[in-house]
Amino acid sequence: MKLLILGGTEFVGRAVTEAALARGWRVTVFHRGRHTAPDGAAALRGDRTAQGGLAALEDGEWDAVVDTWSGAPAAVRDTTRLLADRVGRYAYVSTGSVYAYPPTCRISERAALVDGSPDATDADDYAAAKRGAEVAATDAFGDRALLVRAGLILGPYENIGRLPWWLGRIARGGPVLAPGPRELPLQYIDARDLAEWTLDAVRDGRGGPYNLVSESGHTTMGELLESCVRVTGSAAELRWTAPEDVLAAGIEPWTELPIWLPPGQLHDVLHGGDVAKALASGLRCRPVAETVADTWEWLRSIGGVAPRRPDRPVPGLPAEKEAAVLGR
Repeated sequence: MKLLILGGTEFVGRAVTEAALARGWRVTVFHRGRHTAPDGAAALRGDRTAQGGLAALEDGEWDAVVDTWSGAPAAVRDTTRLLADRVGRYAYVSTGSVYAYPPTCRISERAALVDGSPDATDADDYAAAKRGAEVAATDAFGDRALLVRAGLILGPYENIGRLPWWLGRIARGGPVLAPGPRELPLQYIDARDLAEWTLDAVRDGRGGPYNLVSESGHTTMGELLESCVRVTGSAAELRWTAPEDVLAAGIEPWTELPIWLPPGQLHDVLHGGDVAKALASGLRCRPVAETVADTWEWLRSIGGVAPRRPDRPVPGLPAEKEAAVLGR
């Protein structure tokens, strides 16, 4: 297989690149040159937001494209139009955020969607931008477009900082505010499992939307944080705190306490999606202990500080807020 990856040097794109190279596929990455492409991949340079930035893609044919773009939909529109006659299938890594909120039922691929325009030139509204990019891919490729609607993504190379923040905090030891309940179910996807499923899907000629995330309850908040304690070898003490106490302290779910949402509708949407279609098509998700251990090993290999995307807020709980809740 000849594969073109738009991105391919960070987090999800890098996971896809490495997985494809491990299969012996011929991989080309198209990127801006801010990061080094994985060994074994050919590299093309360009900026999809610049005039003439797609020039490096004006020649060449590929069996499939994987696109991880999260900016303005117009960039996907222009890229798909340029490649439509020279590429077999187009996989766009989208998000479950494209579903309308609040939902009227458990979210499956048939749920209502937000509006999004393929011609939009900004990405101020993340959900609308991702939906607009989906429309752009489908307009150009029809049923050859695969829409990978990922949920929460974790694993090595994470440049959002969610799991790295928890690992770093727990590694420091001492009492740690652990937002409860301990048995709170979580639903996420390891970037490497996303990569393997996506490559299988383009190889097998799949198209259309797929919710790509583990089953709800694949792990729990307790298992996740206890795995962090175990792999770091820390003497951290997890102090499980009731959701109402966390919220009463003015702590922001998801941002100040990454991954965590209190029980309720938003939690059920993010951590309770219907993934029957992806599971039936072969999705396999590794245990959370493996994701945590491999992310910790990667973090240690780069000095303990994870890279962060400049367009995303820095996650994590200020020490003074944590101390106030724990009474230290």
